[in-house]
Amino acid sequence: MTRPGRLRLATAAVLSASVLAACSGGGGEAGERPPVVKYERPGEQPSVAAPTAQDAVLGPEATPSPVASPEKPNLLMITMDDAAMKDMEFMPHLQDVIAGEGVTIADGLAPTPICVPARASLLTGQYSRNHGAVTVGGEGGGFKAFGDEDTMPVSLQEAGYDTMMVGKYLNGYTKAETHHQPPGWTVWRPTVDFATYDFEHPQLLVDGEIKEYDTYSTTLLSDQSNELIADHAEGADKDKPWYMWVNYVAPHHGSPHESDDPDGISTTVPDKVDRDKFKDLDLDTTPEMFEADPTDKALVRNARQKWSKKRRAGLREERQQRVEALQAVDRAIARTVETLEETGQLDNTYVVVTSDNGFLVGEHNLNGKLWYFRDSINIPMFIRGPGLPAGTTTHAPVTNADWAPTFAALAGTTLDRDADGVDVMPWLDSDATRRVVPISGWPVKGGLDPFYTGVIVGPWTYVRGRKGRGELYYTKNDQYQLYNLYGDPRYREVRKQLRDLWEETKDCAGASCPRTFMK
Repeated sequence: MTRPGRLRLATAAVLSASVLAACSGGGGEAGERPPVVKYERPGEQPSVAAPTAQDAVLGPEATPSPVASPEKPNLLMITMDDAAMKDMEFMPHLQDVIAGEGVTIADGLAPTPICVPARASLLTGQYSRNHGAVTVGGEGGGFKAFGDEDTMPVSLQEAGYDTMMVGKYLNGYTKAETHHQPPGWTVWRPTVDFATYDFEHPQLLVDGEIKEYDTYSTTLLSDQSNELIADHAEGADKDKPWYMWVNYVAPHHGSPHESDDPDGISTTVPDKVDRDKFKDLDLDTTPEMFEADPTDKALVRNARQKWSKKRRAGLREERQQRVEALQAVDRAIARTVETLEETGQLDNTYVVVTSDNGFLVGEHNLNGKLWYFRDSINIPMFIRGPGLPAGTTTHAPVTNADWAPTFAALAGTTLDRDADGVDVMPWLDSDATRRVVPISGWPVKGGLDPFYTGVIVGPWTYVRGRKGRGELYYTKNDQYQLYNLYGDPRYREVRKQLRDLWEETKDCAGASCPRTFMK
């Protein structure tokens, strides 16, 4: 484990004065991996060396380090929508009150990096193919594809918890569906599609009634969740433990349209006080941005598209608005921690902050999510709470399917479903750095046949498409995933090992899914 664990804050040239003021006193060097590949000048692409003996796919078993947690602590899950790892450096409050006081999980993973599958995994502890909601719409997609009768909140209620949900649920939870409240929720306040994505006029289902608001979406959800936290501390059940899931919509794209929105590129909507704060923020210049030679990307046709100067300017505006929209989420996180502290609940509460998936804004010539590149599948993930070391970073791989069994274990219970994920608390302060994680992606518009499946094991990413084509990346030597090593003879033995792991795990369920953490 690396200390301290705060990600490096943005420089003065990028951050507005108001954001820099919020950063004061919250310094500290980053707990991030040093780059393995060095680029002597922009655009230079070095060759990838063959792995050495110590870079074997599987390693020796890691040693767990149990956390002394209180009995039945409060459990708070805060999710952002489409937030990427590289966005986190622009959230100084998050870095201060969550990362600075807890653990940054550098290798957080969304095995299916898109909205519905990721959120369903948070509720069930299962990978997408096992919980059944594998995509956003059509066959296998959205709210209607998800069986919600035995989710984690059901198990937590049975263990004596109050359970509260505020914000975005699963895509497709529209006005026609609001008669259905999933079991297991003491308080149920979801946004209602399609007003979920109307940042200035959201709709919320409160006590079975749809209410319309003229409040910025992030502010509304912050108000609602903090009110519930404060009320619980003062109510008749103040000694009863609680679980809350707060789902912010930012920085997902939405309405209303703004005058500077680029043509043909969907953008989010920042709070009015944050608009243009990052107007000078440029796109990154790392080598995977607008990748010059993507011909080895066997499974992604869009990786070969060209981006004109005008379209790149559109992506730059998208990037700026995404960072601006996250400023309200950043303030909301600080406000929530303050509410917990003021109500005397902070020391007995685990707070997890994460995103459903990452997001690409020009990396590998792509704009969006779902792909197996680390910019999409590697997600922000932080946790603070009793017994956890403050200001640290772990490289133990943690998936969004792990939080349901982890929360259940903290609550002293088990899930009603057979979880594919594991309780990760013993690994957050351990020597673990790798684990076999199955990954997969399904067509956005529906279909039960995945268009890729694969595994991630530490620095290795191995994926196979429907027609047997494959890609293999080794981020220890190639952190930007520029080189597909699938056909490289130097990696033949590695490819065979990864193919065997893929075969063994692509249909795993419950205890048959990999659970061993390695050094």
